[in-house]
Amino acid sequence: MACKLVILFFFVNLLMQIPKVRATVPAIIVFGDSTVDPGNNNQVSTVLKSNFEPYGRDYYGGQPTGRFSNGRIATDFISEALRIKPAIPAYLDPKYDIEDFATGVSFASAGTGYDNATSDVLSVIPFWKELEYYKEYQNKLREHLGKDEANQHFSESLHLISIGTNDFLENYYILPTRSSEYSVDEYQSFLIGIASNFIRELYKLRARKVVIGGLPPMGCLPLERTTNMFLGSDCIDEYNDVAKDFNKKLQGAVTQLKQELGGIHLVMSSPYDKLMEMIRNPSHFGFEDAETACCGTGFFEMSYLCDNMNPFTCSDANKYVFWDAFHPTEKTNAILADYVVKTTLAEFR
Repeated sequence: MACKLVILFFFVNLLMQIPKVRATVPAIIVFGDSTVDPGNNNQVSTVLKSNFEPYGRDYYGGQPTGRFSNGRIATDFISEALRIKPAIPAYLDPKYDIEDFATGVSFASAGTGYDNATSDVLSVIPFWKELEYYKEYQNKLREHLGKDEANQHFSESLHLISIGTNDFLENYYILPTRSSEYSVDEYQSFLIGIASNFIRELYKLRARKVVIGGLPPMGCLPLERTTNMFLGSDCIDEYNDVAKDFNKKLQGAVTQLKQELGGIHLVMSSPYDKLMEMIRNPSHFGFEDAETACCGTGFFEMSYLCDNMNPFTCSDANKYVFWDAFHPTEKTNAILADYVVKTTLAEFR
């Protein structure tokens, strides 16, 4: 009898601990660009959309959602790993309401950047507007949960930021305005300043758990390799060096902000090394191709150029590191998310 009571006590105690584990991070709040946009651009007047086939063909039900992938994106996998939910909805998606958003929401917009000039290129949601949407969301959640509970919710939620590549590849290296105003080093510092101020604003809004992502090896994206075709389609080293330099500066800013903002739990996540490892040694991860993308010819297609009428799209995206010329496949997203969860996010679990 005593043995049964001990066993019963053990299981009751275990069940009592489960909500505590899950309550560590009650929601994931996402800001950024196409790497973490689950469909906000569907509701924006822009040419940069992906709410059509073959995008989403490996998503639940084979439905295109506006994610720039054949399936889920990294933040979906992170949410699942933290035992919250398997996919994070877009804030502008009319199918969802505040009850859905209470456990996770993304304000991200494909094509945007730290720099307002970057969002203007393709008429997408600027970074500052994402913050305004977050303030609107906070008011809605306070009405839904009550002020005290909602404020506690904000401080315990994990705020993820993934942005910056477009500032260079869509803006600085393509258009003359910023490159004539700033050297690369100065432009990096300009963007770091915006990132730092964004985190300060999040802090004022009670965010205490914040993860900001660094830049990937953007010179190895299939689209950039294509522009380097006459030199053998190798990665563009200059772009990769810029990404590495930017990441060092961002880490420095994170260190400074941790000293400045009392009680903040701020970390930087860098996808650079892990993605580069996949690109250099794809077979180690079960890939066959890390140079071209699955969709279309794999050299330049994305968004509307990567539609269901393109006859060249591959049949198995799991063989490719990249889905379109700019974005990873679902498999790559899963690997990157797993890496981030086991390293950068380990302390939040």
